[in-house]
Amino acid sequence: MSTVNWKPFVFGGLASVTAECGTFPIDLAKTRLQVQGQVGDSKYKEIRYRGMLHAIARIGREEGLRALYSGIAPAMLRQASYGTIKIGTYQSFKRLLVERPEDETLLTNVLCGILSGVISSSIANPTDVLKIRMQAKEE
Repeated sequence: MSTVNWKPFVFGGLASVTAECGTFPIDLAKTRLQVQGQVGDSKYKEIRYRGMLHAIARIGREEGLRALYSGIAPAMLRQASYGTIKIGTYQSFKRLLVERPEDETLLTNVLCGILSGVISSSIANPTDVLKIRMQAKEE
């Protein structure tokens, strides 16, 4: 049995954090679009955003450009943990099951993907909840 390769963990985490920085305003707009018009909460009954681009523009104009990144800290923590664990454990599981990449099968990849996804999601879920709560909060 070989030693655990640390590179997939580090590079997976770095890639996840970088991607989160680039796509965070889109995720914020998606969250705001989801909570608007909720029947049970009078705070969100008004339809404020007509679509993704309108939401991003309105948030930036009314709440400031910094608001487009409200909730980024727990999002970064989530991606640092989730991406690191998911990609690192996926590669580690594959190396446990298969010695050479040529011997990988679809079943091997699916099984490793499921296992690594379940583990990483279970660990990172609390930070995702916090991120969404911070995104939904309007100032």
